[in-house]
Amino acid sequence: MTSTLARPGAKTPRRAWAGLAVLLLPVLLVSMDMSVLYLAMPTLTQSLDPSATQQLWILDIYGFMIAGLLITMGNLGDRIGRRNILLAGATVFGIASALAAFAPSAGVLIAARALMGLGGATLLPSSLALISTLFPEDRSRATAIGVWTAFFAGGSAVGPIIGGVLLHHFWWGSVFLINAPVLLVLLVFGPLLLPEHRASARGPLDWVSVLLSIGGILPIVYAIKRLAAEGFDLPAVGIGIVGALLLTAFVRRQRHLEEPLLDLSLFRRGLFSVAIGSSTVGMLALAGMSYLTSVYLQSVTGRDPLAAALLGIPGAVVVFVFSMSGARIGRVFGTKTTFVLALGLAALGNLMLLGVGVNGGIGWYVAGSVVAGAGFGIAFTLVSEVAVSSVPPERAGSAVGISETSFELGNGLGLALLGSLAALVFRSGGNFGSTLGETVAEAGDDTALIDSARESFVTGMHVATTAGAVLLAAMAAIAFFARTGTPAKEAAVKAASH
Repeated sequence: MTSTLARPGAKTPRRAWAGLAVLLLPVLLVSMDMSVLYLAMPTLTQSLDPSATQQLWILDIYGFMIAGLLITMGNLGDRIGRRNILLAGATVFGIASALAAFAPSAGVLIAARALMGLGGATLLPSSLALISTLFPEDRSRATAIGVWTAFFAGGSAVGPIIGGVLLHHFWWGSVFLINAPVLLVLLVFGPLLLPEHRASARGPLDWVSVLLSIGGILPIVYAIKRLAAEGFDLPAVGIGIVGALLLTAFVRRQRHLEEPLLDLSLFRRGLFSVAIGSSTVGMLALAGMSYLTSVYLQSVTGRDPLAAALLGIPGAVVVFVFSMSGARIGRVFGTKTTFVLALGLAALGNLMLLGVGVNGGIGWYVAGSVVAGAGFGIAFTLVSEVAVSSVPPERAGSAVGISETSFELGNGLGLALLGSLAALVFRSGGNFGSTLGETVAEAGDDTALIDSARESFVTGMHVATTAGAVLLAAMAAIAFFARTGTPAKEAAVKAASH
């Protein structure tokens, strides 16, 4: 194992903080690219004319690819070196971003987004796992994780804002092309400031487990997405069953491997299960809320992308601030209690969107996004801290891969489930097109049809965000009644001794 570690209790060197600054670059980009297309979709739709199904895949495929590959890439980074895989992933991500920026058709854009997902899957687990190498001391590591999470959660929140600014001045492809200079900085300074870290004692990667995990996750997500959008569909059910069988085989295989791809014992450690559930449900609710409100601000209220983006600034700032302070709040109130409070705040913020209407209620949107942002920021910081501290440093990549998979899976499911639920309610409200934008474009001077479509969209948004609030409240209840088990830190020490 190669790494550069500070002595326990020693003052964290400036080089470590400089390394953290470099690690924040890919985190910001990956999280931004989850949400940057929310505001770009209306403009992009006019240029590439994607079908309703293609629109969902343009939004979804990125998160789904990351979700399917994160566990694998976290384990691979533990073996071949986290800095190596970070830099390789950045290169792939940059090439795919350029391809997406100049995509001539919806099909090419979907393929480019899939390739971006492949690169992004290497960036998140390796960057967070390297923090355990750069910051071996508990308090400084917690601070660093808070900063990392602030950029991760803040990047997702600020993505639509940056997208709005770029779309105000440039064409839709600029939201991808901006990745290039940031990745160039990472590729230049990464080798200079980041220590290499690999677990030399670990055996080879079990590629059967890799195929089973990817082959299980992607069909299930696709089936859920199609069933939510189209209703009962025999092919979708069949695909979902195949995915479930592959995932079952994957889990059974992990129980018999000496070095499993997914360490199931983690879910018996402290609040790890609560953390994973919170990140999945939290990102599901946040993604659905962000996407639907972005469409609302443009297609219902008539704002341009920049004006819509400016209204998202208060929520983005709150997410960033509370992500930075989440670890401190957790130390004051306890991790379990803080999870309950954070999820409760997020649920309340989603419910506040019920005050938003076709002809007013922007204040409710701003207030709801601020309250929810505080809850999301705190919860996501705790998830990252629990994941990193649950295992010894040599297994940090695989543990982080699990937590980041839950984030990405939640993001994809938020668009698939809540987005599809809103679309289902919207279409049931009248003889509309497949989307609000398509309906408005085809309505011409039929103001009655446009007003009815906008009203129906708002109703769908209310149903979807309320569903998100219910899921968040249910997760808060689960966290409240959960048994804490072995504390994460104590479990890490025991695992290291073995």
